[in-house]
Amino acid sequence: MIDNAVETVSSPSRQLSPTVRKGLLGLGLGNALEWYDWMVFGLLSAFIGPNFFPNSDPLSATLNTLAVFAVGFAFRPLGGIMLGTVADKIGRRRVMLLSIMMMAVTTLIIAITPGYSQIGPWAGVILVACRIIQGISTGIEAPLSTSHAVELAPAGREGMVAGLMSFYVNLGILLASLVSFLSSLAIGGAAMGVWGWRVPFIIGAIFGFVVVYLRRALPETMRPEELAANSTGSVWSGVGKHWISVLAIVFVVGAAQAYNYAWNVGLPSAARTNFKEDPTAVFALTTALGVVMVVGSWVVGKLTDGKSMSRWFLITRILAIPSVFLMLMYVQPGIGGFAAVLLGGSVVLVINMTLYNVISTSLMPKSFRGAGVALGYGIGVAIFGGTASYLLVWFQSMHADWIFPVYVAVLSILSVVFYLLARRVNGIFVGK
Repeated sequence: MIDNAVETVSSPSRQLSPTVRKGLLGLGLGNALEWYDWMVFGLLSAFIGPNFFPNSDPLSATLNTLAVFAVGFAFRPLGGIMLGTVADKIGRRRVMLLSIMMMAVTTLIIAITPGYSQIGPWAGVILVACRIIQGISTGIEAPLSTSHAVELAPAGREGMVAGLMSFYVNLGILLASLVSFLSSLAIGGAAMGVWGWRVPFIIGAIFGFVVVYLRRALPETMRPEELAANSTGSVWSGVGKHWISVLAIVFVVGAAQAYNYAWNVGLPSAARTNFKEDPTAVFALTTALGVVMVVGSWVVGKLTDGKSMSRWFLITRILAIPSVFLMLMYVQPGIGGFAAVLLGGSVVLVINMTLYNVISTSLMPKSFRGAGVALGYGIGVAIFGGTASYLLVWFQSMHADWIFPVYVAVLSILSVVFYLLARRVNGIFVGK
């Protein structure tokens, strides 16, 4: 059961037409923006916390901010349910444009909102409201942009799509780290804590409005007859019949995101908060991780293009089980230990993060792919990805460092089990 790309926007050959290339660029840049904005918040949580919450205890303020970070994840399923259904009923293009507008506007609001010392508890209220809207936006952006890209590209180019979309995701993460690092380097850690943390958010907002303009030219991949045949009832009836696939997506996404946020947000936050590492050095290393992820996603896309995505997914997900235990090496202050853990686990991380979205897309038929994939994605990220940073820092503060890698390893095992079960019961609809 293979769901091929839409004939009206993609050719039967493996070559990409100019229309498809422009569409993939708009989708990719939007993904870069979403992840830039999302990661900047996590990377700067140690600075944001004391500005938006009472700062008598730096650790408590940081944990409060990471809790707000998790609140955004909690609303991802809502975004998937609402906007995924809309995407299956009225088309992908308009929903992709809306998601970027929501992210750009809320990023600007966060950048200019006065702190706790100026407006009291309202600062935290505004921050939480913005994160809720961003959670709804990201709840549809990540899964639907990949589905949209798969539908645009010729059949058999799923590896290319995986590599390309992951490249832009990691470019956004890299830019978040790079901008944070350069800001800290230019004005110093003290100024970053007072006002400098706003600079990366302002840059993100400007980038966002540029992407809104670019996305106006996105091609639509849902044909008129497909849209006419869809209703809210038919979409969710199809999702319900494929509940095993939704469950598989939850764990496919959840395990990858728990690993990802542990490396990209949790470990840097622990380094700055628990082990008091120099912020500029931490930002430099997270930037180096971003370079590995950007280059690695391109390489993985090349290696997997035209190959069995199922086989690549199963092998790399199994490799994630032992590699996550590398974080146990970082249990005491020392920038060298932090660098070894952060970069040592990056190889397996980049392979898993390149493949998981296309694998999720492959588990749902096109007619209700927007709702089904977004629902599974949103639940997986909300339950497992959104809490990863908080859990890692909390376990380390409790001197129970071993619990988190065991937790991620179990999620990885479950993702393999449920993927195999869904593939056997319902089949796959993209690739092979």
